[in-house]
Amino acid sequence: MRRQRRFKEEAELNVTSFMNLMIVLVPVLLMNMVFSQLAVLDLRLPAGDQPGTAEIDPEDVSLEVVIRNSGFELNRTYQEKTETIVLLPKKEDGFDYSGLSLALQDVKKNPGFADKKDISLLSEPDIDYQTLINVMDTVRIYSAVVAASLVDATLFPDISMGDAAALSGEVTE
Repeated sequence: MRRQRRFKEEAELNVTSFMNLMIVLVPVLLMNMVFSQLAVLDLRLPAGDQPGTAEIDPEDVSLEVVIRNSGFELNRTYQEKTETIVLLPKKEDGFDYSGLSLALQDVKKNPGFADKKDISLLSEPDIDYQTLINVMDTVRIYSAVVAASLVDATLFPDISMGDAAALSGEVTE
């Protein structure tokens, strides 16, 4: 007796339904993904071991924003002489961040400050944290229109922080 060999055909795997599932599932998962972004500010804080009276280069002019409860002061310091550029009193609804930004933009247009990137923020002890963050954002960048699009232009990205000196009429404890 002869045996007939039957040829076994290999079964094909039907992946059509799986591919349809992937085509729908991948975009849905990508749309629901949460992209987290961390913002880090690079601050230069004064070291405690540095001497208080350092030699100041005659060509070194520094800018400082003093944050007081009454508003902002924008000062220029040159050879230990401080000159107030602009005073921005506090408005009824809060601090004048737009006025500070405009004043810093005007300062940046001056030839002596065009290449300057550092600024000092001096605050009174009772200034809240959110105000400090808003001032840091204001002194770092501003919105400018370039080629019919809104971009962030750089003002003074290198920020140093310190304590503000008391006003001459203030009583300190």
